[in-house]
Amino acid sequence: MAFQYLTNSPLDKARDEYLAALSASGLAPKGEAVAVEQALGRLTFKAVYALRSTPHYNACAMDGIALNSQLTYGATETTPVKLSASQFMRVDTGDPLPQGCDCVVMIEDVIEIGGEGVELAVAAVPWQHVRQIGEDISAGDMILPSYQVITPAVQGALLACGVREISAVRKPLIGIITTGDEIVPSETEEPAEGEIIEFNSRIFAGMLAQWGAAAKSYPTVKDNAEDIKLALEKALEECDAVILNAGSSAGREDYSHSVIKSVGTVLYHGIAIRPGKPTILGYCGEKPIIGVPGYPVSGIIVMEQLVKPVIAAITGRRFEAAEVISAIAARTLTSSLKYREFIRVRLGYVNERMVAVPLESGAGVVSSFIKADGIIDVPQNSEGVRAGETVKVHLLRHESEIRDTVVVTGSHDPLIDELADILSLWKPGSLLASSHVGSMGGIMAIKRAEAHLGGIHLLDEASGEYNIPYLKRYLQGQDAVLIRCVQRVQGLIIKKGNPKGIKCFADIAQPGLSYVNRQKGAGTRILCDYLAAKENIDTEAVYGYLREEYTHTGVAAIIAAGSADTGLGIYSAAKLYDLDFIPICDEQYDFLFAKNALELDNVQQFIKALKSKEFAVRLERMGGYTITNPGELITWA
Repeated sequence: MAFQYLTNSPLDKARDEYLAALSASGLAPKGEAVAVEQALGRLTFKAVYALRSTPHYNACAMDGIALNSQLTYGATETTPVKLSASQFMRVDTGDPLPQGCDCVVMIEDVIEIGGEGVELAVAAVPWQHVRQIGEDISAGDMILPSYQVITPAVQGALLACGVREISAVRKPLIGIITTGDEIVPSETEEPAEGEIIEFNSRIFAGMLAQWGAAAKSYPTVKDNAEDIKLALEKALEECDAVILNAGSSAGREDYSHSVIKSVGTVLYHGIAIRPGKPTILGYCGEKPIIGVPGYPVSGIIVMEQLVKPVIAAITGRRFEAAEVISAIAARTLTSSLKYREFIRVRLGYVNERMVAVPLESGAGVVSSFIKADGIIDVPQNSEGVRAGETVKVHLLRHESEIRDTVVVTGSHDPLIDELADILSLWKPGSLLASSHVGSMGGIMAIKRAEAHLGGIHLLDEASGEYNIPYLKRYLQGQDAVLIRCVQRVQGLIIKKGNPKGIKCFADIAQPGLSYVNRQKGAGTRILCDYLAAKENIDTEAVYGYLREEYTHTGVAAIIAAGSADTGLGIYSAAKLYDLDFIPICDEQYDFLFAKNALELDNVQQFIKALKSKEFAVRLERMGGYTITNPGELITWA
């Protein structure tokens, strides 16, 4: 019989019932004594009261003279009061108020009359310019109630009031146990095939630190139920909660469910979310045990949606909900009725509207979280979102940052990353968000107002001309501008030493050779199809012709790893991976801009970077590029 998860519970129901079960088992914040100097960012566990008043003496609040206010009664501009040196004392701000005095007159209001005497043209009133005992805080006053954050100002107030130590919420220690025969330490220099670098624990530990918890990562445990149980028991002795990473699914070596059940209680195994379905919610006594899927994106989603609320329950913290904005879906997003889906998106403010472009959705694609600006939360029992539909996006960055971001959608070239780095050096905080969807994808993004610009290199087979025939075909009558970038060399990227003896493009059809291609719509794929037709190559007979990658570096990485023998790409990608290269042709790689985007300051900075000497130097170092009038406006309409 096929494996079935114990549950497929809606996320909100599972979270609420899990927190209720933990509370019933005794889970609650605990306190510890913390020196005020070390308490920044901590939460008070108990209310804090002042041990002394502040100020603890009557203090002069101004530079001037201290005196008895009665001596000044009747003073006016026409009948000033004269005081001898014995009737006042000169004071500075912060000095104790002298005995027999009840006020301070500012030095600006004192008229010196020679010798030690003064005149006052305005009568003083009792306790003017005097900070009286307890004016700020009186001994016994509550400085902070329970569960409040200690800020720098609070630290100062506590010390001023004689408080040197407080009862703070104890920072919980969360154990992280990673399991798997294939997992190797992050220090591993050259992981073998089948080995996976362990980095989830670093991600989880960082998230826990942001939430006010500490993490303890245990050595990776092989897929053995008894070893996992021993590691879990040890972590439960030492920690306040345990995250058991990987082994929560339905594979033949997934033991998390049975191990958690053997030491405690499993409340849920299977949550109706994607990614993150195989999550396990269990506990031992008052200590939570959460089985988190091994795929990093699944793990991050589960950490946010289920671990974070548990940390809130342990620490008494309240976490602000992510800012939510409206955006237009750039593409149709299909969804399963069975799951609540969390879709990572890149956002851009283009043509007076916020546009959401979905990123790669695989549960193992951790780079999607690096690039993501927000998450679309698609409810369970929904079929998804239609292109052009308004959606709610939970932001991962501030909206102001997104509005200042230059959105680049189109053909991939590593030079885009170099331009982004130049912009960041020129103006820290500048952001350039690039999505690699191919040249045709770039044209369509400009046509649909989903990007500010895009890289294109499209060969027209009939004329042999690059880019302009496609613009006339797809963008005629639209406000789009083409700007010169570079010429670059396209060719066959091959293994070092050319073990298959490849000499020309036609050799991709030779028996026993493995090819890796670019995706449909990419300029390199169009060039590849053109060359195949020119050489009368039956592409169905080319092993790997339908194997697609989205970047030149992706093609090079596959060849460098020995997973393919060759693929069409640019010289700079081959050089980056120290691979051999057979030049095929030079092509024009340009940038297509939405005309109204040229008015934006950040886009003007992009064009300035394109023309810069620094960019030229970087291209020379990368190799395979020729620059002629970069930034030049090309007339095409």
